[in-house]
Amino acid sequence: MLEFLLPHGVELRDPLFLLAALAAPIVYLFARRVSSSLTYSSLAIARDVPKSLRVRLAPLPAILLALAALALAIALAGPRTGDATTSISREGIAIIMAIDRSGSMNARDFVDDDATVSRLDAVKTVFKQFVEGGDAGNGRPDDLIGIVAFGTYADGICPLTLDHGNLVGILEQIEVATLQSEAATAVGEGLALAVERLREHPAKSRLVILLTDGVNNAGTVEPMQAAALAADHGIRVYTIGAGTTGMAPMPVTGRGGREYLRRVPVEIDEETLKQIAARTDGRYFHARDAEGLQQVYREIDRLERTEITEVRYLQFEEHFALFVYTALALIAAALLLSSSYLRRLP
Repeated sequence: MLEFLLPHGVELRDPLFLLAALAAPIVYLFARRVSSSLTYSSLAIARDVPKSLRVRLAPLPAILLALAALALAIALAGPRTGDATTSISREGIAIIMAIDRSGSMNARDFVDDDATVSRLDAVKTVFKQFVEGGDAGNGRPDDLIGIVAFGTYADGICPLTLDHGNLVGILEQIEVATLQSEAATAVGEGLALAVERLREHPAKSRLVILLTDGVNNAGTVEPMQAAALAADHGIRVYTIGAGTTGMAPMPVTGRGGREYLRRVPVEIDEETLKQIAARTDGRYFHARDAEGLQQVYREIDRLERTEITEVRYLQFEEHFALFVYTALALIAAALLLSSSYLRRLP
């Protein structure tokens, strides 16, 4: 019925007001109610008389008032048409997270829920929040994200993907290198592999988040060589130094297989990390604890946002006046007929 009453392409702003149309039958019955009567001895003769046009049209004022109630209900619902559309385009960012998994990432100077955790476990928790949304950011649903992990060697753990569920699942499987042959820190190779993963990607904005807690002491690629490669391809690098410097608690296994914490010397090559960030137009951050790490990722989340272009010039032409005028005309016609040609006596 509405498709018949409304012009093509018209939408209703508040369709719930159409419930007011339920008053139309009530208006009709009320208008048809006989307010007074005369007493006759018999109506037998009147029944045999043919009905005149006036008698046949007697219900017309009530019908017009019911239609007026329906028109007012449609007017309240707000019929309108739009003369433009809203256009939204999104351009995501390509991000590679280069995570240090060397032996020192097992240091227990980070706290999670009042319990000490390894640096790597803290990084995984915060990076998950950065990707999916939480204390470390608002989430990156439109961004391609991949993971590179490095110890003595660099490995591509996850390619660039929008499937962040699988990305987080792969992230959880990264473990600290336990073999001495894999526990060194190849910062340069980790960064170089991350740059290689991004180098050919067509994304307008590409960046590496490089996190380490040590000094480059393995691999054949120097960190600044990898930084120069990133700069040459327009890839920004944010560097993060994770953990304290000086002494840090490290789990060791004693006699009988019992594990305990022993303070060992640790060092972060902050100067090189600062140079990498400066060379690639990025920034360096030092996260000394889990809360500091969350703050770092929140800052990166704020600095690197998905580009959203939105054209919002949708305007509406309102049509409620047409139905209001129609209702007024119907009411006027009903009153005019009721007081003249279709007037009822007494």
